[in-house]
Amino acid sequence: MKVLCVAEKPSIAKSITEILSGGRWDTRNSPHQYIRNYDFDYNLPPPLGQGRGTAFTVTAVLGHLMSSDFGDDHRKWHSCDPFSLFDAPILTSVSKDLKKVEQNLINEARHSELLMIWTDCDREGEHIGSEVASVCRKVNRNIMVKRARFSAIIAAQIHQAARQANDLDQRQADAVEARMALDLRIGAVFTRFMTMNLQVRIPELAESLVSYGPCQFPTLGFVVDQYNRVQSFVPETFWYIFVGIERTDEDGEVRTVEFKWRRNHLFDMDVAAMLYEQCAVNPEATVLKVETKPTTKWKPLPLTTVELQQSGSRLLRMAPKRVLDIAEKLYQKGILSYPRTETDQYDKAFDFNSLIQKQTYDNQWGQYAQRLLNGDEYQRPRNGKKNDKAHPPIHPTAHAGNLEGDERRVFELVTRRFLASCSKNAEGKTTTVEINIADEFFFTSGLVISRRNYLEVYPYDKWSDSALPDFQDGETFMPSVIELKEGSTSRPNLLTEADLVGLMDKNGIGTDATIAEHIAKIIERQYVLEKQEQKTKYLVPSQLGVGLIEGYNKIDFDRSLSKPHLRRETEHRMQLVCDGAKVKREILDQTIDEYKEVFIKAKRDFDMVIESVDNYLHGRGEAQEALRAATQSRRGRGAAAPRGTAPRGGRGGRGGGAEGTARRGRNNDDDEDEDVDDGDYDDGPPRGGGRTRGTRGARGSSTSGTTTRGRGSRGGAAAGNGSSGTTRKRNHDNDDNDNFAGGSKMCSCEAPAVSRTVQKADSPHVGRQFWTCLKPQGEQCGYFEWADDSGNGSTPRNGPGPSSRAPPVAKRQRTTSRNENRGNDEDVRCNCDLEAKFGTVNKEGPNKGRQFWACPNNPRASCKFFQWADEDESAGNTAGPSGYNGGNYNPRNGSGGGGGSTGECFKCGQSGHWSNACPNEATLGGSRSRAAGNGGGGGQTGECFKCGEAGHWSNSCPNEGGLGGPSAGGSSSSRGRGSSARSRGKSRGRGRGR
Repeated sequence: MKVLCVAEKPSIAKSITEILSGGRWDTRNSPHQYIRNYDFDYNLPPPLGQGRGTAFTVTAVLGHLMSSDFGDDHRKWHSCDPFSLFDAPILTSVSKDLKKVEQNLINEARHSELLMIWTDCDREGEHIGSEVASVCRKVNRNIMVKRARFSAIIAAQIHQAARQANDLDQRQADAVEARMALDLRIGAVFTRFMTMNLQVRIPELAESLVSYGPCQFPTLGFVVDQYNRVQSFVPETFWYIFVGIERTDEDGEVRTVEFKWRRNHLFDMDVAAMLYEQCAVNPEATVLKVETKPTTKWKPLPLTTVELQQSGSRLLRMAPKRVLDIAEKLYQKGILSYPRTETDQYDKAFDFNSLIQKQTYDNQWGQYAQRLLNGDEYQRPRNGKKNDKAHPPIHPTAHAGNLEGDERRVFELVTRRFLASCSKNAEGKTTTVEINIADEFFFTSGLVISRRNYLEVYPYDKWSDSALPDFQDGETFMPSVIELKEGSTSRPNLLTEADLVGLMDKNGIGTDATIAEHIAKIIERQYVLEKQEQKTKYLVPSQLGVGLIEGYNKIDFDRSLSKPHLRRETEHRMQLVCDGAKVKREILDQTIDEYKEVFIKAKRDFDMVIESVDNYLHGRGEAQEALRAATQSRRGRGAAAPRGTAPRGGRGGRGGGAEGTARRGRNNDDDEDEDVDDGDYDDGPPRGGGRTRGTRGARGSSTSGTTTRGRGSRGGAAAGNGSSGTTRKRNHDNDDNDNFAGGSKMCSCEAPAVSRTVQKADSPHVGRQFWTCLKPQGEQCGYFEWADDSGNGSTPRNGPGPSSRAPPVAKRQRTTSRNENRGNDEDVRCNCDLEAKFGTVNKEGPNKGRQFWACPNNPRASCKFFQWADEDESAGNTAGPSGYNGGNYNPRNGSGGGGGSTGECFKCGQSGHWSNACPNEATLGGSRSRAAGNGGGGGQTGECFKCGEAGHWSNSCPNEGGLGGPSAGGSSSSRGRGSSARSRGKSRGRGRGR
């Protein structure tokens, strides 16, 4: 009797041979250069074999044998209407480059009695097995087909799989075949339709492939949705009471114990101020409760494919696809179990001890593994909620001491996770102290870890001691500090790859094994770019990506192409086929009818998509400029291409669609989807909630936990007004106002300036034209000039105004900062490496007439460089006019009303008091509300604080060009309730010292 064993890859075939043959086999070449045939005898007991002397031949394929394509009448892009591809015949045949693989199977099957399939034990493996069986039956119709099922390439499982082989699961193979047919049709229809229409209408896309995939687009939709949440976020200011007491801990060190407010924070400043006043008037604190109780930090669940990808991305800083590829290699080497599994619970009979024993030889965790074997530390792993009944959770199957680089890191993560799951939970004690101050309740908590247990081997989880000093029930004490602090809700983050993996898993897009492929695909297509911020890599949609998603969102679909609903339903139907509840033909007809309806609507309203793409590629509105700024600083995968364009590609999948049939182990194009859960659509990570300790100031300012009132605080020592100069925001509905200067006007980049018109309805300059730099926001040189002033001899904004006196030669050649900001001509240069702007302070005050250097860029692009002209480098931190504080000027600082570093009030120039308590404010005409940070208005008398003249606000000062210096104006929103409320709050602070 001869048995033909066929593995999915040559490396698996060799590993199976080494185990079954006991190390004794003969090797023969096959028609394909990368495939070898291994011959040996094996003891295969009945009913499959005849005991000793059964002849085995082990060979392999290279993933999928078959490929699907349309016939000649539909294969070429312009041969037919894309809609006809929904019903066009699909031809399936062995790929030309795999004919030699097919010939090898035919040669070996001709004289074999039993065909044993050794492909991976998942849906895709069942389908590959069915392809192998169909080829072998062409030459040997009587050959018996059996399926060997295994989860790891270890001797016990391989021998058991050979002796207990059963039948192929044809229903799983049918589900994969249906999915491949749907992906080919849907991908080809929409890819051809989008590409041919966009190439004609959008010049940048004339040579680009704009592909569509039923998993690709919902994945892109998640990224765009989160980007829109980030862009539309408006921080909301809140206030909270902070209480602290200095106590001596067990080590004899004095530390400040922070108590948190039970109300967390309030968004009503007046109510928060009232409650604070009560606490400040009666500050004595009474300890209501000191409670100590045991606590537990749970050990991790057994490892699934999705969790492996998320953990690898978050902890190892590796792309999910890279993590999964390495795990696949380690599986083929016999080091890890099968890495594609949804199961997070082990069978009751699973042998843990033998696997733990293999890890006792490791230098890093060997001793811990030995302690687990001794029994004191061991505890059976927790059970999760998923079990696919196919494979156990991912775990190490051998010790590997010779791995290096990323392979070692992935193996270490899997092994430590396995050992941690076999350990006991970490144990500790938490102590909670609750106090009462004027009927307001505050609490603090401490932790003492008693047994680290699994944390000893799993350093990825953090749990540290934070013991509290001694407190007693009924004790009373006076807090060291009581403050009313201000914070704001935090902006949500863009998605990371780990976030996106979780979203796709929840919403049924892709499977545990293919999720990483879809993420890599949208990056490869440049629908999404990667943006590195410190150690975290975020996903930012490209202009083309946003344009496509926003365009499709405008179409009145019942189920949008950019949402997960359609694909999730398709995946659910695939599972019904696997369960035998539906047949392949039924779900094919139902799904194609749904996509036909969607295509008809998309074709009717595709002008919306074209308009959206064109708007994001060429528009000059605020949303478009923000997107360009977000994508300019990205690094990593997704190399730069012409703005907004996809990379030049071939025809994508076979049959002209980018979503043609993928072949596992070969040119995976898009969808190799298997079973998924039918979870509800999740909108993504929630919006950032309010923090207990504010890290962002009001309205997006960068104040962190600003002390608004304070018992024990020294008021207002922060930088002064701190608002930026008048900002002219480019916000245009279309490109009609972009008129090039034709060489008559040049910006500081030595490029032609562009003429635009003020569009903001509430601006006093609405309808007025001006010249500015053509570059996108964030790259501009800062050039600005009113068009109706160009003939009056006025000076553009990026140069000294008429009132600016020429600087002395000696001053122009001085080093400007610690960073040696000088050019080749020894001019003063800012941190942007631009020639600094020279100006004179015209505002009434101690610095009137004083000259300074500042960054010439507009406030949004400014590097915040500032230096007095009459001081040398060592004095570079002296406070400048209008809230400049050396080189550290913060245009969003809204926390203080403090003066310069010399301790003088910046309003009147006298020492002995801060600006927020200036006794001369009334005579100066200053506005207390400016200290709130958003002030754009003038003083209380209606005067402009830039030029001192009445009749206009600072943000529309007609003398701005002649001032030459940095302005202190912001937006006119300072006249609103928020600023005045904060000003009132500062006056109520109590000066109790610590």
